[in-house]
Amino acid sequence: MEEILNDEKVYMPAVAMRGLVCFPGLIMHFDVARESSVRAVEESVKKDRMIFLTAQKDVYVENPKEEDLYKIGVVAEIRQTLKTPDNVMRVLVEGAYRAKITGFIEEDGMIKCAVRKLSNYSRFKPDPVEQTAIMRSIKDTFDRYSDLMPRMPRELVASILCQDDPYKLFENIVYNMNFEFQEKQEMLEESNIIRRLGMLYVSLVHEVKVLELEKQIHDEVKDNLDQNQREYYLREQMRVISSELGEDDGQEEAYDYIDRINALHLSEENTEKLVKEAERLMKMSSSSQEAFVTRNYLDTVLDLPWNKSTKSKLDIKKAAKILDKDHYGMKKVKDRILESIAVHGLMPEVTGQIICLVGPPGVGKTSIGRSIAKSLGRNYVRVSLGGVRDESDIRGHRKTYVGSMPGRIMNAMKIAGTNNPLILFDEIDKMGNDFRGDPASAMLEVLDSEQNKEFRDHYIEIPFDLSKVMFVTTANTTDTIPAPLLDRMELIELTSYTREEKFHIAKEHLIPKQIKKHGLKGTQIKINDGVIYELIDFYTKESGVRNLERVIASLCRKAAKAIVSGDAKKVTFTEKNLKSYLGARKYLPDEKAENNEVGVVNGLAWTSVGGVLMPLEVLVLDGKGNIETTGSLGDVMKESAKIAVSYVRSVADKYNISKDFYKEKDIHIHAPEGAVPKDGPSAGVTMTTALVSALSGMPVRSDVAMTGEITLHGKVLPIGGLREKTMAAYKAGLKTVIVPEANRSDIDEIDDVVKSSLEFVYASELETVLDTALCKDSVTVTS
Repeated sequence: MEEILNDEKVYMPAVAMRGLVCFPGLIMHFDVARESSVRAVEESVKKDRMIFLTAQKDVYVENPKEEDLYKIGVVAEIRQTLKTPDNVMRVLVEGAYRAKITGFIEEDGMIKCAVRKLSNYSRFKPDPVEQTAIMRSIKDTFDRYSDLMPRMPRELVASILCQDDPYKLFENIVYNMNFEFQEKQEMLEESNIIRRLGMLYVSLVHEVKVLELEKQIHDEVKDNLDQNQREYYLREQMRVISSELGEDDGQEEAYDYIDRINALHLSEENTEKLVKEAERLMKMSSSSQEAFVTRNYLDTVLDLPWNKSTKSKLDIKKAAKILDKDHYGMKKVKDRILESIAVHGLMPEVTGQIICLVGPPGVGKTSIGRSIAKSLGRNYVRVSLGGVRDESDIRGHRKTYVGSMPGRIMNAMKIAGTNNPLILFDEIDKMGNDFRGDPASAMLEVLDSEQNKEFRDHYIEIPFDLSKVMFVTTANTTDTIPAPLLDRMELIELTSYTREEKFHIAKEHLIPKQIKKHGLKGTQIKINDGVIYELIDFYTKESGVRNLERVIASLCRKAAKAIVSGDAKKVTFTEKNLKSYLGARKYLPDEKAENNEVGVVNGLAWTSVGGVLMPLEVLVLDGKGNIETTGSLGDVMKESAKIAVSYVRSVADKYNISKDFYKEKDIHIHAPEGAVPKDGPSAGVTMTTALVSALSGMPVRSDVAMTGEITLHGKVLPIGGLREKTMAAYKAGLKTVIVPEANRSDIDEIDDVVKSSLEFVYASELETVLDTALCKDSVTVTS
């Protein structure tokens, strides 16, 4: 309980202190800047110079109310005031006595408090033993505190340690130490000297613990700094000695290398290895061959992007627009790239994305790599592997050899300038091997996300992290790629472009590109849509669009010649005048049956340059049951012919075919364009339909094309290349295409224009094929 000296209320100006606590008998100075505080000081000076000082509970409150102030404060006498040029008043006060707020008002722009005077200490007489114990504890703790505070005045330390009066001991310590103002406020509010000393002891112990921890941290930092300074001084001395000996250049160079090595913040093992190489330069003549090799090695290693990376773009919509703008079609590739971006957005630490694009030449495998890098926001580097036969091309040569250099992987990283680029390995299927090693085996580590975290190039010698790199490889075929290497890559097959895809690519990409490349304007040249189809059908025959681009470039050159010579201001190419510019057609349209004929069926075939129409002819002659096949047919097609004959024998009665035809008739099967080799099982349904037609005399519909493999029991099995085959049927103007029932799901990959123009008949049995293709109402009797 507080001891009240009198009941008289005294109203006086008050100042709310921020972070400061005054004690009776304490002389202190502080600055006041708030208008209310300045007015309170001025009012006090005009009267009796007495002012009430109490601390704010929250130092950030700008206009404190009664609830924002501590109830107990100190009435102090203003000794001196000083107004600074920046309108801040500096006040010197001396605490007089403690007081408690009994009223609070805001008047004349200042705070005024009604206060009740309190005694500085209670009249309670402490226990001498307890007093002695707490004072000794405080002195011992203060002694440790003074050791940790080197700037503590020795006179103050001596006076405190020799002090026997508990009141003086408390005041000497509290007045001269920077405790938290909340702790000081608690001590001010307590009038019992023993409790005050207990609070002081707790605060002192806390401060000692903080100072000891600070000292420990400081010592650790100082040890590190001392070691660095020692190395710095030694190096400076060596520089001076080297300068005096005329060897300054080599020393300076070595120190520059060491500074650059330390700036990379590599692992301790790698840093030590590189620093040793740099220190070797100090012992070499700067003009020696060995110094030249070491300098080249260090320059190469330090130029690698150890810690540089680009921030990947995670905007899927924007990436999709970039891919669509640069390439037409390629839905599977684009979807796979967008999936990679989505996964990277959810799990940035996911690595090991290795994609292999397999497809015929000219379909855009290489160019899409650049588009992928652009959509991801990564740097792009292309590494050609065609014809590489030496393992050192991949892993590099050891630096001890004359003319040694890093491998293509490290060189690509140096060119990229970041540690997370997109590297395109072009023509990975064309690597070879000889007595110098197998480069495909060296690629196993590069393309394995579990191993390439520490890829070691023979020249670099220290491990480099390739796990952040996105690898894309291209190949024309997987047959020549070793199985272990193939297993490390995700294959995406790019088929040859269809007629419609070539049309859109030419119109949207190739023509604008070539017009710009030849210095023409859009108003000076016009290529009709019909001309584009003419170029695709009759002047080029390829899986990609390279030759198509060359033909378009030829038209642009002819237009440029006509414009420059003054023969025309604008050149328009049409189907009628195209022949005068490019000459006669180089390729003829696919042969097809024009009328419903007996023994002639429109088959569909896949080639490396797209689908083609392949009419199949069957002629039945009197003979001894021989089967003749012509047209460069392969073994598989010959076997399909035998299967077809056996099946026809099993259904001879149904189609009014003589049961002994295999004994009495010779059968000749021919596929036109005899110079072109043909093979594969997908001509099975075509052969069977032609055989039934030739033997039964029923004509085959000329507007029907078909494809499918057969079994002895008349089942129709699935085939490949449906996308290209149906495009050939559409191009030839056919109306109906018979495909295996098992290929129904592949229809989604067919161009929309083809799906809307053709009628698809799905067959699981040969009976369905024959019912659709044969004209049963018209029967031609054969002898």
